[in-house]
Amino acid sequence: MEHEDEKERRGIQSIEVGGQILVALSDHASPMSLKQLAEAAQMTPAKAHPYLVSYSKLGLVAQDPVSGRYGLGPLALRMGLASLRQLNPVRLGMAAALELEQRVHHTVALSVWGNAGPTVIHLEESSHPIHMNLRAGTVMSLTTATGLVFGAFMPAKMIERFVEESMHPDAFPHIIGERRDWKSMQPALQEVREHGMARAVGQPIPGVSAFAAPVFDHNGHIALVITLVGPTGGFDPDWGCANARALQDTARDISRQLGFTGH
Repeated sequence: MEHEDEKERRGIQSIEVGGQILVALSDHASPMSLKQLAEAAQMTPAKAHPYLVSYSKLGLVAQDPVSGRYGLGPLALRMGLASLRQLNPVRLGMAAALELEQRVHHTVALSVWGNAGPTVIHLEESSHPIHMNLRAGTVMSLTTATGLVFGAFMPAKMIERFVEESMHPDAFPHIIGERRDWKSMQPALQEVREHGMARAVGQPIPGVSAFAAPVFDHNGHIALVITLVGPTGGFDPDWGCANARALQDTARDISRQLGFTGH
């Protein structure tokens, strides 16, 4: 006798097979011929065609009347936009931060851009102690790894204005990290853009090192920054180390879930 959980897992095979066509269209940057599409979906053109007829009627697929090529239709677009509206970057980031901390055994912080600049909103603490007061609500300076990522990927005019305002001695008194003028920050920001992430080795916070990577939304805007933080003595600072790669993989995966298609 079939178990109840096996019954619940049983799907409709034809839908799963036809779904490969939609996956292929989603992964392809431009409309595809029937032959290309069938090949990408790992089926014959004769098998793919009836699915395309049904999907076209539903609006999931649209065929160009001139070239005959197939692309995603208006219903697919509406479904995609609805899915993006329902996604919560912070919720996705929190789940990913927990998984990353368990993988690399360093503290993981999620930050967003707040009124006072880069602001920590969630922390997954490691058993390796770090000698700094890092918690939800902590505001980081633009010279920290977290801040440099925001500085590198947010609109330059906005960041330049923020830097000028933050140089005032009474501005943001509880910020962590040193303050520097816009011009002197340019080499560090360029380094972040070249590597796709930021690195801090024992500075601006002595004894603390970090890698930070951006998470982008479907519009290519920075949604949050995910940062690995650890004691300098036990933190591999190499750009290509396993921890750096794990961080970038995590940031890219969250970005992909948010609909980002860039690199």
